[in-house]
Amino acid sequence: MSLFSKGSPPFVSFEFFPPKTPEMEEQLWRAVRRLEPLGPVFVSVTYGAGGSTRDRTHATVKRIVEETNLVPAAHLTCVGASRAEIDEIARGYWHAGVRHVVALRGDMPSADAAYCPHPLGYQSTPELIAGLKRMAPFEVSVSCYPEGHPDSASLEADIDLLVQKVDAGASRAIGNFCFSTEAIVRIRDRVAARGLVIPVVPGLMPTTNFKGLVRMAERCGASVPDSLWRLYEGLDEDLASRKAIAAAVLVAQVDALRRHGFEHFHFYTLNQADLTFAACRLLGLPMQEPVP
Repeated sequence: MSLFSKGSPPFVSFEFFPPKTPEMEEQLWRAVRRLEPLGPVFVSVTYGAGGSTRDRTHATVKRIVEETNLVPAAHLTCVGASRAEIDEIARGYWHAGVRHVVALRGDMPSADAAYCPHPLGYQSTPELIAGLKRMAPFEVSVSCYPEGHPDSASLEADIDLLVQKVDAGASRAIGNFCFSTEAIVRIRDRVAARGLVIPVVPGLMPTTNFKGLVRMAERCGASVPDSLWRLYEGLDEDLASRKAIAAAVLVAQVDALRRHGFEHFHFYTLNQADLTFAACRLLGLPMQEPVP
């Protein structure tokens, strides 16, 4: 049982990114093996901006299928590829045993560039989802932004797009990382008010690198509360204290969200397992025996 919540432990999923170097590959697989015994619902593997890590993503997902008992969810984006190329990748996933895709618009290779779809590609995420569903009965998860996507005119426009994604075949919305319980509850309730019967899964960011966290938040439209700034103030050279604070913040956020009825949480691991592992154990997740 959790030290912080009554009842059964929550459901979790983890996100990894594909390695760029042999050293990063070792770090990724240490994280995978460390978190595997926690029995996540699935683990997702990202693309880089502009689809820049497509081959490494495919290799990582294939290895997860072959060497672990984890259920992989492969990211697939619209940007930087034709329909034929994306369809070929999706068929490759299906043949490799991957049944779950996280379908996203994707980002341009340059952070300053406005989004521009490939002239021969899928023009939007709903189009991509429809294409996947025509190809095979994939389970499809999509993104949502509790505080609004940086490119969106409004939160209502974001929800309009989410309605289109669900109409095309999406069955789950995974939230961008967000520290505001109120914002996460609000988007779930607004999604439900539009008649969408899908789970909204809060996204959580376990990290001790507070400055890096702030940079990521600025890029994706997430706010960093004043309380978090105060907690990390003066701790630039004190990693042990940052670790303790990060784990406590994660567990407190999950505990607050569970009181609002959330039961599944998605951890953006950054390929570092310790914080996620510690938080999940504090939340009561039992250890499972790995498959040999």
